[in-house]
Amino acid sequence: MSARFLVLGFLCIALSQAQDPPRAIQIAEPPLPLKLDGRDAITSSSKQFLIVAGDPADRANIAQLAEEAKAELLKLTEEKYEWKVPITITLHGKSGDPMPLRTVVMDLRVSEAGYELRIDVHLSRGIEQERFKSAVTAVLVYERTLRNRPPEESATPFRVPPWLVDGLREATSWRLNQSDRRLYEALFKTGGLFKLDDLFALDDHGFEEMDAAMRAAFRVSSGSLVMALLQQPQGKEAFRAYLTDVAAYEGEMPSLLRKHFPGLNLSATSLAKWWALQLANIGGQNLATDVLPIARTEAALAEALRLNFRNPEGVIQQKELTAWPELAALPAPERANAVRLAQDALVRLSYRCFPSYRPILAEYQILLGDIAKNATKDLPARLDALALRRTTMLAKSVRGRDYLDWFEITRARETSGAFDDYMRLKDRLKSHPAHRDDELSNYLDRMDAVFTRGEAKHP
Repeated sequence: MSARFLVLGFLCIALSQAQDPPRAIQIAEPPLPLKLDGRDAITSSSKQFLIVAGDPADRANIAQLAEEAKAELLKLTEEKYEWKVPITITLHGKSGDPMPLRTVVMDLRVSEAGYELRIDVHLSRGIEQERFKSAVTAVLVYERTLRNRPPEESATPFRVPPWLVDGLREATSWRLNQSDRRLYEALFKTGGLFKLDDLFALDDHGFEEMDAAMRAAFRVSSGSLVMALLQQPQGKEAFRAYLTDVAAYEGEMPSLLRKHFPGLNLSATSLAKWWALQLANIGGQNLATDVLPIARTEAALAEALRLNFRNPEGVIQQKELTAWPELAALPAPERANAVRLAQDALVRLSYRCFPSYRPILAEYQILLGDIAKNATKDLPARLDALALRRTTMLAKSVRGRDYLDWFEITRARETSGAFDDYMRLKDRLKSHPAHRDDELSNYLDRMDAVFTRGEAKHP
């Protein structure tokens, strides 16, 4: 059932994105009409977008959607925007016309006057809002690279990878609470349908050839990666610099990411780990009910408390926290880098650890900060005290479990009902963490009821 539900969910989401229902867009101050080569045209509110041809309502809607896409990108990266390269959007055809192979096409032109970015939109299927906003997002990334680049350097092959465009759009949808957490949960539980190498290797042709279900999985994977990058230290600033370079970059994508996100240099697999953790944070836990038990919290804490060392050959090695004396001779920036991943891992663990462990995690954070500052006078005693508390807590949990098992076997004859209300509340929170009352969610709920009908009757 779960596999059918996963595929159905991906398929429905992807189809809903490919065929957005039209919506009315209100224009408070209609743009002034212009003429370009004898065709009617308008400019958008920021003057960056010139919309040519089509009827007045379509031109107004396209102008508004283009400005919305730009505003959403700027909000995501938290920046002010001063454009230099104009963007021309030309409308073709009308609803009901024969549909071309591609309804939205982007082009870059170079002349003596400089660069010009163009988007051609065919209206045979009306205005496909998400497809169009993705194209606008792509040209805005191109514009960042081109604005300070002389036209004589146009021989450089420019390319914005599909994962970045899809990831930016999905991150925006998540920020606006328009994305479905169940897709992240399904992707997390299946181990992920896309790997990082697959994301980076996919070109425009491969993206167009994907079916609807795989495209939805690609979008969720890309979105979680973009959100992971934005949450890096100084993530917004680093991401803005990355967007400026990416369109003209010809090397391996991980190298460019590590250039702008220095924290990824700490390990060859750091990027993959950050991506997987972001996916787990979104889809792997229901923060209202999914709390790790003591044993799993202890295992996660042991995994988190690792220091990163760079050997003389420049290779990163991880060591247990007990290796902290080896950091004493290092410069302060290297000590800070050595403890940073452990500090970040403790923050992520604090959201879902067993509640009694939160004070322990807080003390480990203070301790790691002292290691970075080389303030380690009483560090061995503090480490021993924390280790003793963890050992005691683990032993108490085992004893408590054994006692409950003994009580159930020897004395319990019937349930008291004292915790029935609590258990019902917990079950409600777990089964309905956040109900979405939109058409797609309601459809998925109905289909899930069809697939699960009768399962409760089986032992």
